[in-house]
Amino acid sequence: MNALVVSAEVPKKPWGRLWVDEVGRGFFLSAVTLLGVVGGFVAEGLEQPTLQLGCWFLSFLAGGVPAAIKAARSLVEERKLDVDLLMVVAALGAASVGRAGDGAVLLFLFSLSNALQSWAMRRTRRAIEALMTLHPEGASVLLPDGREEWRPLEALQPGDVLLVRPGERFAADGTVLEGYTDVDESALTGESVPVDKRPGDQVKSGTLNGHGVVRVRVERPAGESTLAQLIRLVERAQASKSRTERFAERFEGPYTVVVLLSAPVIFALTHFVLGLGAGEAWYRAMTFLVVASPCAVVIATPAAVLSAMAAGARAGVLFKSGAALEALAQARIFAFDKTGTLTEGRMRLVRLDVLYGSKDEALALAAGIERYSEHPIAQAIVQAHRGPVPEVREVRAIRGHGVVGALADGRQVWVGNRRLLKELGIDLPGALERRLIELEEQGQTTAVLGVEGRPMALLGVADTPRPEAAQVVARLKAQGVRVIMLTGDRKVVAEHVAKQLGIEEVYAELLPEQKLLRVQQLAREGTVVMVGDGINDAPALNAAHVGVSMAAGSDVSLESADLVLMKNDLTRLVGAQRLARDTARTVYFNLAFALSVIGVVGAFALAGKVPLPLGVVAHEGGTVFVVLVGLRLLAHRVQG
Repeated sequence: MNALVVSAEVPKKPWGRLWVDEVGRGFFLSAVTLLGVVGGFVAEGLEQPTLQLGCWFLSFLAGGVPAAIKAARSLVEERKLDVDLLMVVAALGAASVGRAGDGAVLLFLFSLSNALQSWAMRRTRRAIEALMTLHPEGASVLLPDGREEWRPLEALQPGDVLLVRPGERFAADGTVLEGYTDVDESALTGESVPVDKRPGDQVKSGTLNGHGVVRVRVERPAGESTLAQLIRLVERAQASKSRTERFAERFEGPYTVVVLLSAPVIFALTHFVLGLGAGEAWYRAMTFLVVASPCAVVIATPAAVLSAMAAGARAGVLFKSGAALEALAQARIFAFDKTGTLTEGRMRLVRLDVLYGSKDEALALAAGIERYSEHPIAQAIVQAHRGPVPEVREVRAIRGHGVVGALADGRQVWVGNRRLLKELGIDLPGALERRLIELEEQGQTTAVLGVEGRPMALLGVADTPRPEAAQVVARLKAQGVRVIMLTGDRKVVAEHVAKQLGIEEVYAELLPEQKLLRVQQLAREGTVVMVGDGINDAPALNAAHVGVSMAAGSDVSLESADLVLMKNDLTRLVGAQRLARDTARTVYFNLAFALSVIGVVGAFALAGKVPLPLGVVAHEGGTVFVVLVGLRLLAHRVQG
């Protein structure tokens, strides 16, 4: 697996880098082929036969040789005839009857299609590379004699004791032996609030240590860690192919065989049975081969898809493949992650219940003591206050409990959870306890502010829904779409957010593999769209028919997704589905038209009613027509 992130040595020259890059090489060869096509027709108009021949030769060399090599390799290694061979033979057939320009056009269109396919597939490798960056290169291991020894990741064994400092990632799954800290687990669980860890608690590889120094006993080798399993889940999900890809693979070979065999059969029938001369029989066979070559069929989908992708990109909707457009058009099940997708992904102070004094006084006091903390809850309180704050001295944080300090007059001020009150010996009245429980049932993380032994205010902090989320859910449901929430967050938090947004079907406290399993189950019921932004969403994004990521999400979710909402605006998802449906209709029309041209003109060609120039006009005219129909999508406006 590590080999995936070890890049080969790339030549220093720009042309060398271009040639090593498969995608760059594909577009470069397509450009050279196009240059030969344009030059050949210009030379023909200028009556320069030598220059014309040179341009045709350049097009056949740049567009035909790579396809011929690929076709030969497929024939030798896989014993399979594919469309690469058909395109090369069709181009040579056109040249054999004096229509080399048409053959060059065929090769250019096919070369461009292959380059686009290579570009779309490159994201698979990048997704794995993005995941691998979460693995630290190694960790500090405490030896029995108290010394520290740095060991690479693969050398860590169960039983090793790791010393993990603030800001470091845990290198393996393990158990905390000593120390207190808070751990950012959002990469794996989607939990928006760091989780407090104490001796006996479990930590996962790839998660980020907060402000404490802890000693952790390794429980599993790095290769069996949670993060390693997540990487394997992404690989397996990406290996599954779409229905369109399987259909194309199933019929590509038979179509190629039938068309290739048709040329000698037509020649034999017209020459030996119908008594045509050898030249005329060969002319008729090559005419049919040119007409039957899938030029318009090949360009029908890319013309529409590229136009739709351009229209989407202009509106901040980035499609990564044509398959995503096709699947989104058919989708009737939308599964949403919560944190950072349906919600803003950051904590806000949403409730302040004052027991005595004013709200301004309570908020200023809370901000004054919390301004020294980097904890997300503390930051939410500080950001909610805009005015001056009282001076708080001797501030000390109690891990997993809260913060304690002293005012200028010496009075003790504090803010924290129930554990802090217990440690300070403060009893919470029954009415206040019930109020805290009520706020927590609404999905809020609670804290109590007090001076000396007297509670002053109750604070509720939560990750709030995006302003447009409820509207998007309502629009999708109005279109008959089934909307589901899949999240690793707590059940009470998830249900409260879902109720605000009008989502009835909620699955909470899911690990990445459970999200993946749920998406796979939904996929058996229909076409599934998964919308997420975290690393923990990557397997589910790949397993869904369409994976959608917010641009503010993690690198791996962006690479794993089929569709990225670049402006972090969920309303664009509704517009993207409308664009996908228009694209699907355009693709179906183009394919039907292209196949009809092949069928009708091919039949007349067999009967000798279509001379080669007319066959070329019908063939190329059909190609231009489907391109123009596809380009119509450039004017599509993607709106919410």
